[in-house]
Amino acid sequence: YCVEFKTESLSHHCALENRPYARWMQYLREGHIVCVACQPPAMNTDTHRCSGDGHNADRSKILHWEAVGNSQCQGTWKKIRQLEYCSCPLVHSFIFT
Repeated sequence: YCVEFKTESLSHHCALENRPYARWMQYLREGHIVCVACQPPAMNTDTHRCSGDGHNADRSKILHWEAVGNSQCQGTWKKIRQLEYCSCPLVHSFIFT
């Protein structure tokens, strides 16, 4: 499954990232909608959920995220909806880890 979030805030460290494999962090923006897929091995085998997916969160709850590979690139987002069948666009798509 996938979860759509609206980014609320992010640290300035994301824009400073210039390592080739992590340049995607430079394109994160407040107010953008991002799509995050929950796939193995991040998916819990018992609950079939990914940690941090905001499962029980309502749309007003602020949730925290952190980029893998740069713990200083972090921020907040709000869950918009969960999609049982992923149709994430190629841009602004991520996976839970």
